Amino acid sequence: MADMIKVGVLGAKGRMGTQICAAVAGEPDMALAAGVDAGDDREALAGCDVVVDFTHPGAVMDNLRWCIGQGLDTVVGTSGFDDARAAQVAQWLAAAPGTRALIVPNFSIGAVLMMRFAADAARYLEHAEIVELHHPTKVDAPSGTAKLTAERIGGDVPIHSVRLPGLNAHQEVLLGGPGQLLTIRHDATSREAYTPGVLLALEKLPTLPPGVTVGLDALLP
Repeated sequence: MADMIKVGVLGAKGRMGTQICAAVAGEPDMALAAGVDAGDDREALAGCDVVVDFTHPGAVMDNLRWCIGQGLDTVVGTSGFDDARAAQVAQWLAAAPGTRALIVPNFSIGAVLMMRFAADAARYLEHAEIVELHHPTKVDAPSGTAKLTAERIGGDVPIHSVRLPGLNAHQEVLLGGPGQLLTIRHDATSREAYTPGVLLALEKLPTLPPGVTVGLDALLP
């Protein structure tokens, strides 16, 4: 029997953190070793195999610096990452050989496939724009998913951000050519869409090379 994966959760009392704690506790090959929230001592995470962060853009970098300093592999689902932040994490990891950080803009398998399909379609339809729609409390615009989609497509892809009540998490990629339009759309209607991707990341993280990896698609065949 394989060893249990000891998981720590930062942001354990948040909406997503609560859901991940319950999901991990229900997995036969995982154990919830520690759930830490604002004001708690992060030392409770020592001894975990992997730590997942669902906190806040203002807290995630300090959390990552601490985890990397402890040699803890991390899975990051917190919003607000850009190239500068990823480069800073890579710098910290360079001083912690063998340690990994997986930064995931979107844990939904459907969203990952949307990005993959859009990148493939862009090889044949050269004009593309992205419309991402989210609830009004989302802290970043454009979303990390939209920025990663544009990066995967390549070139200067316009992104349009919509923040309105009644929305959850939605994205359309529109690709146009003479006399035709291709629309690739993904809708996440609840947080349940993200749980399978988080569990996949926790299970497969050791298969990644040390350092920073961005995107869940690195774990999909």
